[in-house]
Amino acid sequence: MLEKRCSLKGKLKWDMLPIIFVLAWPTMLEQLLQTAVQYIDTTMVGSLGTQATAAVGSTTTVNWLIGSSVSAVGVGFLAYISQAYGKGDKESAKKASAQSVLAVLILGAFFTALTLSLARFVPIWMQVDPDIQELTAKYFFILYLPMLPRCASIIFGTILRAVGDTKTPMRVGVLVNIINVVLNFFFIYPTREISLRGRVLTIYGTGWGVIGAAIASAVSFLVGGILITVVLLCHKDISPIGYSLRPDLAVLRPCLKVAFPNMLQRFGTSLGYVAFASMINSLGDVSTAAHTIANTVESAFYIPGYGMQTAAATLAGNAVGACDSQRMRDLARMIIFIEVILMIISGGLLFAFAPQMMKLFSKSNEVIFIGSVVLRMVAISEPFYGVSIVMEGMLQGAGKTMMPFIFNIIGMWGIRIIATFICTQIFSFGLVGAWACMIAHNLWLFAMFLLYYLRGKWNPLLRNEVVV
Repeated sequence: MLEKRCSLKGKLKWDMLPIIFVLAWPTMLEQLLQTAVQYIDTTMVGSLGTQATAAVGSTTTVNWLIGSSVSAVGVGFLAYISQAYGKGDKESAKKASAQSVLAVLILGAFFTALTLSLARFVPIWMQVDPDIQELTAKYFFILYLPMLPRCASIIFGTILRAVGDTKTPMRVGVLVNIINVVLNFFFIYPTREISLRGRVLTIYGTGWGVIGAAIASAVSFLVGGILITVVLLCHKDISPIGYSLRPDLAVLRPCLKVAFPNMLQRFGTSLGYVAFASMINSLGDVSTAAHTIANTVESAFYIPGYGMQTAAATLAGNAVGACDSQRMRDLARMIIFIEVILMIISGGLLFAFAPQMMKLFSKSNEVIFIGSVVLRMVAISEPFYGVSIVMEGMLQGAGKTMMPFIFNIIGMWGIRIIATFICTQIFSFGLVGAWACMIAHNLWLFAMFLLYYLRGKWNPLLRNEVVV
């Protein structure tokens, strides 16, 4: 049977541009605001000193580990619901929405028990400086008290995006971020006086420092979870009200088939991030602070990529549900093209303004210098990494999560972790060596996803067709 391989060449369907950006821009804005809050948090905590920054940043990768495991379950529901919507089966979509409520209850209870019971051990495993281990443990414990609403925010937000509603999660996210910043302002700092146009104003505060930052985040998570739950229950297209919460294998089986490889991928890669951060933490407070701040800065410049990933997942799921192979091919070409352009711009800005961005969060010349070096290194690789981001999004929407799992696990453990151990623990190349290993991992993902695309195996609708 005749079969051609996929090509990046072909006519771009510019009429797809509006629908792609309608889905992508709210997610981009939501992530931009989340990143802005991260910036503000880091600046506020950073004003307390390098140890405070290290205490907050040293468990960031554990947060990724927990959050990504929950997100993986959301991907399973996203694939099922977006495909059901693509073929006009709203009844199945609502049944899946009800099953997602069950998933939130189970995951919320499980991760609450797990994180709270392990809070005092996490700083030890992460090789946090003994002087700040107790403070780090308290921060981690408070942060995970509202784990149930955090699960609701992640999974219910994904379900809303699966039916094309990206604006509601954005609005909830905006409010949550505002609450977080306002509470930070009062909980981190003590009562102080400021001068405003010649008048002295007293600003009341608790002076709780790092603990205050944790409480502010916990309260905002609680509010966000409640709001997104209310929105889902009242949503005219996807409300689970009236549908059974008992396990429905006809719905759960295909969702879990997609979610399980994605969960293994996210768990494995996030565990790799934990190991990666642990090796960096062993380099000392300066490296930990520089790594934490650089990660925060870098996250803002990945916003275009992950915003496009959301659009790619939803539209790919719709196309699969509608059995529209041509639409899938057109979508792939268009979204890869847009992604590369956006990430070239993003990477260029990161390279140009890396020192200025670092200076926003630290006054230490050593931290600023080393952070600027690693940011400029990673900026060059952003367009390549962007391709893997959107290809993974399309595969999630299409329900094909096994190959991304394989690519990511090999890249994380076979390249990043082994190479970082050699660079930092044997040859003492420090933070620069560790980030070079991270970039090698990103380039591996680009090569594997590009090859997978060119071979035509990414599209489930191309099994027996001529690929153009």
